[in-house]
Amino acid sequence: MRRLLYLSVAAAVACVIPAATPAAADSSACTHHWSGPQVCIRMEGRNGWNAVTAIWTNPPKSTKSRKVWLTQDGSQVGGTQTARRQGKTLSYTWSSFQQGTDAKMCVHFKGINRVACDKTKYVGK
Repeated sequence: MRRLLYLSVAAAVACVIPAATPAAADSSACTHHWSGPQVCIRMEGRNGWNAVTAIWTNPPKSTKSRKVWLTQDGSQVGGTQTARRQGKTLSYTWSSFQQGTDAKMCVHFKGINRVACDKTKYVGK
């Protein structure tokens, strides 16, 4: 009886796994300094199409907004934007666009010398 149960579970899993879609290539990265500004980048999407979010995780309470820009492989894209306070952080999200795969995306906040970067990824089938 136990063997029949294991075979049934194995058959069910075998049917579900091929129907699953590939995992998204969502990722994030932050600067790793123990003091001062902590800056992060979050990419949400797949196979070179991502929405990119810049996040300053520990701005002073008095800071309500800050200019921010995005670079791809060292060149600015999307113009300079304004990150606004969202609770305890400042953030701005660029809508999903095609960066390609293996592109180095970085976010820069005005007046902060720390930059957060991440690479786009390809998730195959």
